[in-house]
Amino acid sequence: MRRRDRCRLCDSERLRLALPLNPSPIGDAYIPKTRVLERQDTYPLDLYLCMECGHVQNVDVVNPEILFRDYLFTTSSSRGLLQHFQQYADEAAARFKLGRESLVIEIGSNDGSLLRFFKEKGMRVLGIDPARSIAHQATVSGLPTIPNFFTTALADEIVAKHGRAALVAANNVFAHADDLADIVRGVHRLLDDQGVFIFEVSYLPDIVDHFLFDTVYHEHVSHHSVVPLQRFFARLGMQLFDVQRIGSKGGSIRGFAQRMPGSRPVTSLVHELAAMEEDRGFGSIEIYRSYGEAIDQRKQAVITFVDDMRREGRRIAGYGASTTVTTLMWHFELQDKIEFLADDNPQKHGLYAPRSHIPVVPSEELYARKPDIVIILAWRYADPILKRHKRFLDAGGTFAVPLPELQLVRDRT
Repeated sequence: MRRRDRCRLCDSERLRLALPLNPSPIGDAYIPKTRVLERQDTYPLDLYLCMECGHVQNVDVVNPEILFRDYLFTTSSSRGLLQHFQQYADEAAARFKLGRESLVIEIGSNDGSLLRFFKEKGMRVLGIDPARSIAHQATVSGLPTIPNFFTTALADEIVAKHGRAALVAANNVFAHADDLADIVRGVHRLLDDQGVFIFEVSYLPDIVDHFLFDTVYHEHVSHHSVVPLQRFFARLGMQLFDVQRIGSKGGSIRGFAQRMPGSRPVTSLVHELAAMEEDRGFGSIEIYRSYGEAIDQRKQAVITFVDDMRREGRRIAGYGASTTVTTLMWHFELQDKIEFLADDNPQKHGLYAPRSHIPVVPSEELYARKPDIVIILAWRYADPILKRHKRFLDAGGTFAVPLPELQLVRDRT
């Protein structure tokens, strides 16, 4: 891990602690039983605010070789993401008049799920992803993927070999890179004169408004809002000309940038969101202090409930084994209070949670192990989980949903 002392977007040294969060292990470092004796370190998750440009960021950066080379998650495992990306490709191709043989490049392309939709339209596609195994599988499936991190130097190699791109995409990865300036310089070199850079990131106002602090984990080193992004792109010869609000990840934005001087006008929504952010004070420390206090209130409510139940001899399990679950569990100090984690993803079954080594089991195990209380740590999916497991409630079990307010769900019959 290394610690940066300058803003990731504007290079200012005026960084202030905005939101303290408990350190946690790497969020997705679920391990097999054969490795439970291995040491798994914790790393800081505190958020800092740049007092110069308003960007919110982690300054403690875990080596990306640790985070991404052996990445487990694949886009195609999420039906919702596939539908999202099909619509994304359809809209982008129509809006920007992409034709057959247009070159589409995706940074952080994972298994190529998005690129496949562009390829089906007859376009040339190229992926870039450092997860070597996933990149290899994508290439074998007909979606050529460079198994590396994206840099300006790599951009020059791509232009020399493939020419310039009509579209460069970066979805849920623009928050992952420490050296964003180098990435944007590389994108600038990749794009042709009318090319478009499209990126999707979690939106900072949604993180605050909807208690999505568990989306803060070591892969995500930036937490984006419009005002800092406008200044950042302009500094590097690009212009943020449009922004769309989308529902993925609990609240995200899809940004559109072009090389300057660009032919596309800046849309009204860019100005509206920038004005909203300034009116609400997302560039000042006060909003994050209030946010931290609200999080702590919810944390205390959960801890009090769990401790009371354990004193009564109740057995407690968790539901969810994702990266966000790790952040929530460690910040709410639940890692020593949960017997097991139930999850619906077969890839996680039989693994053990990062550092706490809580076993992960199929959700059907709720009926064999019969815990008294199940805390839905994957709380944004509480509704479908509750519907799927009404039988657990019928048998006398209790679900606890920790956010946005602690809610206990019991059989109402």
